[in-house]
Amino acid sequence: MMARLFATLAVLTYAAAVPVMELNDTHVFNPGWLSHARLHEVWQLSTNSAIGLVALWQVWVRNDLRWQCCLTLLVTTGFFLAYALQDSYGGSMMHTDGSEKTIMGVNIGLVGFGIASSLSMLAWVLGPPARTSSRR
Repeated sequence: MMARLFATLAVLTYAAAVPVMELNDTHVFNPGWLSHARLHEVWQLSTNSAIGLVALWQVWVRNDLRWQCCLTLLVTTGFFLAYALQDSYGGSMMHTDGSEKTIMGVNIGLVGFGIASSLSMLAWVLGPPARTSSRR
């Protein structure tokens, strides 16, 4: 049961917490953002939330923590890659007002997705062994 809870917390990070944090005037409703950028933001948020629903279905219906871990790592690794490459494409975690959300001086995205990735992998390790299918 602990593995499922860890997996659920990991998924809720990107499928629920991030959309709640970004449905405001610093992101989706930011008048300083181009309308095309806002469209891509809503697309990313809705896609990640849909991936999260599939991951939760895997955890709670299929009892398969492997898929949840793979899906969560796809989403979080995408963020880490975008963060690492931000200088190459002019990206930034700074808001248009010059502020940045941090926890103890570390960007909140790195902290949150680092925790989510770790919880997801821990869930996989603690979870039930992978089921094997026998197709005949």
